Amino acid sequence: MQALATRITRRGQISIPAEVRKQLSWKPGRELFWEVAEDGECRVFARKKSPYVGALTMLGYGTTFSDDNRTTDEWMKELREGEEE
Repeated sequence: MQALATRITRRGQISIPAEVRKQLSWKPGRELFWEVAEDGECRVFARKKSPYVGALTMLGYGTTFSDDNRTTDEWMKELREGEEE
């Protein structure tokens, strides 16, 4: 593919050429990430979509909230200590 040019608008917006969007299957709403290299070049990429949907996307996410490495049984024991029998 040959290099394709676009211009930056006064508002800092650009258009992605249709040929590029089609080849990469990028649809409206796709999140793009920008990386600036030391030599002044820029890399644009889209994070791959997660194969999980719904609640499955949260698996493993809870570990980002705490450095505590307790097991589920240990957490449940602590939570239940105050319960009346």
